[in-house]
Amino acid sequence: MSGYSRRPNAPSGSHAAVPLSRRTFGQAIGAAALGRSLQAILSTDAAASAEPPMQQASSRDDELLYLSAIELASRIRRGDVSARDVMAAHLARIEAVNPRVNAIVTLVGERAMADAARADDLLARGGPLGVLHGLPVAHKDLVDTAGIRTTRGSPFYRDNVPVRDALIVTRIRGAGAITLGKTNTPEFGSGSQTFNTVFGATRNPYDLGKTCGGSSGGAAVALACGMLPIADGSDTGGSLRNPAAFCNVVGLRPSPGRVPNESGSWVPLSVLGPMARSVGDVALFLSAIAGPDPRSPLSIQEDGARFRAPLGRSFKGVRVAWWRGLGGLPCEPDIRRAVDANRRVFEDLGCVVEEAEPDFAGVEEAFPALRYVSNHTQYAPLVAQRPEWVKDTIKFEVAQAERITGSDIGRALARQARMHEQSRQFFERYDYFILPVTQVAPFDVMVPYPTSVAGVPMATYVDWMRSCWYVTFMSNPAISVPGGFTPSGLPVGLQIVGRHRDEWSVLQLAHAFEEATQYGKRRPAIAKPSE
Repeated sequence: MSGYSRRPNAPSGSHAAVPLSRRTFGQAIGAAALGRSLQAILSTDAAASAEPPMQQASSRDDELLYLSAIELASRIRRGDVSARDVMAAHLARIEAVNPRVNAIVTLVGERAMADAARADDLLARGGPLGVLHGLPVAHKDLVDTAGIRTTRGSPFYRDNVPVRDALIVTRIRGAGAITLGKTNTPEFGSGSQTFNTVFGATRNPYDLGKTCGGSSGGAAVALACGMLPIADGSDTGGSLRNPAAFCNVVGLRPSPGRVPNESGSWVPLSVLGPMARSVGDVALFLSAIAGPDPRSPLSIQEDGARFRAPLGRSFKGVRVAWWRGLGGLPCEPDIRRAVDANRRVFEDLGCVVEEAEPDFAGVEEAFPALRYVSNHTQYAPLVAQRPEWVKDTIKFEVAQAERITGSDIGRALARQARMHEQSRQFFERYDYFILPVTQVAPFDVMVPYPTSVAGVPMATYVDWMRSCWYVTFMSNPAISVPGGFTPSGLPVGLQIVGRHRDEWSVLQLAHAFEEATQYGKRRPAIAKPSE
């Protein structure tokens, strides 16, 4: 494997390291010129994305890359494979594939190998091992990582190297996982198309001309391509679920407070959560990052270890509500067909399935209002300072927040309260609610966001994601699990919503569906094992 060195334009003191043997690696993830359009950003890296991948790693390395996180951690603990071998295999995959998809945007290969050696030494000494011991992980480029650049996808932070880890990173490392870098995200995580002017766009591994979704897009692509076994993300309007759906992996939006953060916010819209290639791996990862913390006022007082129990159970007689159309939301026919074809799967599992859904009337006004005002204190000073460094959709949010009145906010909060009560009553009758994750299939990576869905115009850049943020507004746990493919071979996600704070039950049904369908086993051609 090639040696690692700092990327030439990496900030002093950062740990931005990349393999030098891949000439186009820096081109594919290099900083884009400020102020360029999405089309300009993407047209310059199109040639790199069209190049053939480097020679793949050995068949043994290929096996390591697609083992479940559960099995990989078990093999490391038994001494069947070293943490160094595991890390080396994943770094080799990043070197070979990442230049074409641009998922990992800051790489700390030397540091990761040194940490893997320490993990092996700890095992040899019989020291205490965390549940994620030796597993490679990368963190979304929104969360602080001590000594590793955290840009938030913005030129304001392109040289930002935090001095401390975010709480979720502390927990992940405390559980024994080894950080190898950061994953790409839209500017400040805003929007479900992963591109920014610092690193450019991340491409869908199932079709390099399509978007991977967002905002945890880099994480989803890295998982799909075998660059990582687990990855963290965050979700306000669908950012753990949308990219999971677009990339055929699993993303769980936990209940607010299940995975605490240090923000001190009482707003339940934004959460942190786990992503992986299987439901079981998501449950394992959740067990390491869930649990109470006094810095989070919404923190749930339950130990995350509960998520390490076996997922299997019977679903005979379980009542499932099947979506009817979400109040008339437009949906592409291919998505509708793929999702609805799975109704028989749940019936075969023993579920009683009938069409029903909560009343989402008024959410189309309430959610955006609360989103805009929640983000205003972060965005407005940046717009005032350097407007040319801020993308238009964020400027739009700032302008909208400044038009919203106190009465508007009051109505939005009242609708949020009613949504909670309506959801509680709905789940007294049903155990689960099932619907599509997205209303569209992965779209052209050159398009910032869909301006219409099934011929219906979209008024804003988040309107096409209502199938996700309607669920956000419920504050119930929801998971995106692979749900099939379009006729052109693009992934489709199925969304399972559960009762208040009942992630465990959601994971159980998602696991049963996953076992019955095996959609998640279909890998993108770019990441298929070598012959």
